Order: sequence, then structure tokens, then C-alpha cells
Amino acid sequence: MPTLTEPKLIAGNANLPLAQAISRRMSLHRGMDQELVDARVERFNDGEIFVEVFENVRGEDMFIIQPTSNPANDNLMELLIISDALRRSSAQRITAVIPYFGYARQDRRTKARTPISAKLVANMLVEAGVERILTMDLHAAQIQGFFDIPVDNLYASPIFALDVKNQFKDRMDDLMVVSPDVGGVARARELAKRINAPLSIVDKRREKPGEVAEMTVIGDVKDKICLIVDDMCDTAGTLCKAAQVLLDNGAKEVHAYISHGVMSGPAVERVSNSVMKSLVITDSIQPTEEILKTPNIRILPTAPLFTQAILNIWHGTSVSSLFEDKTLIPIYEHLANGQ
Repeated sequence: MPTLTEPKLIAGNANLPLAQAISRRMSLHRGMDQELVDARVERFNDGEIFVEVFENVRGEDMFIIQPTSNPANDNLMELLIISDALRRSSAQRITAVIPYFGYARQDRRTKARTPISAKLVANMLVEAGVERILTMDLHAAQIQGFFDIPVDNLYASPIFALDVKNQFKDRMDDLMVVSPDVGGVARARELAKRINAPLSIVDKRREKPGEVAEMTVIGDVKDKICLIVDDMCDTAGTLCKAAQVLLDNGAKEVHAYISHGVMSGPAVERVSNSVMKSLVITDSIQPTEEILKTPNIRILPTAPLFTQAILNIWHGTSVSSLFEDKTLIPIYEHLANGQ
């Protein structure tokens, strides 16, 4: 299908290194310079956000790269204001590329008189002029239904599977994929199927947010290399306790594959001092210096995945093809070849 418009990338301040990596890969794929759109996103003295776009975007296919991670409210407002600026500048289509979708944990009313903040955020994005969402590993898949616009939800599990096959190539028969709670079983099962490994569950009883009262392992993990799989690691309390419980139940080693490294509060210190051999996260949220210096934390890049997804959206081709190894391996050759 003929493409009449050009894809243009613009970024807020939430994760500039990822936006620049996507820009470089776009340049490589297209054989032409694909710099981020020249713009300024800054704050007035009272904290108000101001955006000015210095390039003509009339009739262009715009992609805003902005995870809504900590500080969630500032980054969300940047995204909304950039979108409004582009809409008022006559951009043809605006796609919000949100590697980490904040407020996704508030996807339903758990008690009386509480909000469904994820739906509110969805309404705000559409009202600001966003016409398509590209994200990765939503905390709750049903959030896609909060939008009346197309939502492409990518998955980190194909990337994790390539890394697992590289890191544990001589010990694949010893692997056991573990879901840290019953709610994450579907996510863990997806990785388990890709690496042909059995599945176990850590059943947790939580008395209040941030505290885990009791944990029980469902499944035999004795002498297994356990891979805990989850969508996010916030304070790392549950993750580190689950790792200890698995070792107490006879596991040989414990590693973790987490899509979004939120890593707030004491998370880095907990992971550093934990029994986990390694924690693997993606760069959907910009890692801090502290994370980068922690020896048992590794970071997998998402720029190849998001770049290809952006190109597929622009060309009008399938985004779901990126869930298959034959499509993914060429853009993650360094993982597939063990580099």
C-alpha cells in the first residue's frame, strides 16, 4: 500500500535514551536520517509544562515516545500536551508510544468509592488527540477495551525467550518458569511455552498493598533453575521473598524476568542483597545509575521491537507478527547468536 506521509518521532523527557535508540534504528532501517523532531518540552517556574515544536508536522504520521513512569503525573501531562500541540499543528495521525503504561494497576474498583484511573487516563489520551496506542505488557490486558481507538500491546516474552535460550542453552532441561501470583499465570505460561519448560506458581496471601503475609509454592521446584516472570517490579518485596521461598523449597537457582523495572524505594538494595542470581528487566522505563551499577541486574533493549512496530503501523502491516520468532530473531540477532 502506498505511503503518502512520513513517520516522525517526537519524545518527552521520560525516556530520552530509548527514544534516541528508536530514532537510530529507524535511520538504519530506512536508509535515511530519522532524527527526533526538534521540540522543547520544559517547565515554567511553577511546574507547568510547556511544549513548542520547531518543525512543520502538517499532514505527518506522528509517534510520541513517552512512558508514563515515575514521576507518572508529570510524564502523563507531557504526553497529553505534546499530543495537543501536534493536533493543533495539523498532524495527520498521532500515535502514543507508551512503553510503560502508568496507572494500569488501577483497572477496576476493588472497594467502594474508588476510581478506575486507567479508564480516566484512556479518556484523557483520546481527548488530547491520540488516535492509536502502542504499548508493551499492560498490567491488565482488559485496559485495551478502555479505548475506542486501536491499541497494540506488545509482549516482552518473545525477547525473554531468546535471552533464556542464550543464557541457559546447556541447561534448558533444568528450567522451571514460575508465576509469582495466580493472576500472572497467563503471562508465565506464555514464556514457558516458548522455551518448552514446566510451570509453577507461588500463591501469595496479601493483607494490604506492599505487604505479603504468606507464600506457598504450587508445583515441584526441587533441583530446578527457577525463572520468575512478571510484568513489573515495584519495591521488589514480593519478588525477593518469592525467590527465597523457592530456594527453601529446593530450587537450585532463582532468576527473574520482569518487563518493567519500576524499582521504587528500596527495590535496588533488596535485589542486590537477595538470593536471586539475576534480575532481567527491559529499558521500557529509563534505568537509574543505581540500577545500571547493580551487578545482578541486566537490561534488555526494547528499541528493536518498538522500531519495527512503528514501521509496521506506518506501513499498515501486521504488528502481531512481532510475536513470532521468525520475525523477531532478525531484529534481535545479538540475543539469538549469544552476543
